[in-house]
Amino acid sequence: MTTPFTSPFEPDEFDRITAQLPHLSAWQAAWNQAEDDLADTSIVEIYPEDIGRLAFELLPDQERDEALGALFYCWWAAMHNDREQIAHTDRGEQ
Repeated sequence: MTTPFTSPFEPDEFDRITAQLPHLSAWQAAWNQAEDDLADTSIVEIYPEDIGRLAFELLPDQERDEALGALFYCWWAAMHNDREQIAHTDRGEQ
């Protein structure tokens, strides 16, 4: 009896299991690592800036441009959200 040929592009058991896992960007992975590294220190109060700076240092050079793009976008989105919230508040909306 011959074994049917399985294309390398057909999902196998590993693919089905890992498909449910979150896909982290290099920036998110570096952020998580920096957060864990700082938590393991004797620093009492850790600020997002501390985590971000360490995460940026942990990134390979080729990933830094994309990380800066994500940072800029998040900053813009937060500013946009703040403006919308202020506008809703000014109009008396909840």
